[in-house]
Amino acid sequence: MRAVLDANVLVSALISRVGAPARLVELWFEGELELVVCKTLLDEVRRTLNQPKIKDRVASEDALRFIRLLQEVGEVVADPEGSPPIHSDDPGDDYLLALAARERTPLVSGDAHVLALSGKLPISSPRAFLEQLERA
Repeated sequence: MRAVLDANVLVSALISRVGAPARLVELWFEGELELVVCKTLLDEVRRTLNQPKIKDRVASEDALRFIRLLQEVGEVVADPEGSPPIHSDDPGDDYLLALAARERTPLVSGDAHVLALSGKLPISSPRAFLEQLERA
């Protein structure tokens, strides 16, 4: 199955090696899940990993290795153009909505603004998406 994982999910997987975000990344490493990423998402992950509060929790070499893996093993697609089918209360999340809609893939996020739209697009929390994968 293909999916777009929000930057907050990807960074959470690096911060804590247990929990749903970490398990989703493990499934990706095991080939059970295909991650769809674009340049904007990669840039957001990179910026987040460079924040001081995150740098204290994730070694810089681990952060660099993870970004490299996302670029080399993830399905890198073009940034979305145009507006998403629906908008988030946070305009910074709209590219994720547009990306998931264009790629016809679920969006997995821990962001409340994004999760609030789950009735309109296939959007799940990491835990709900993991449970869905385990049932399949």
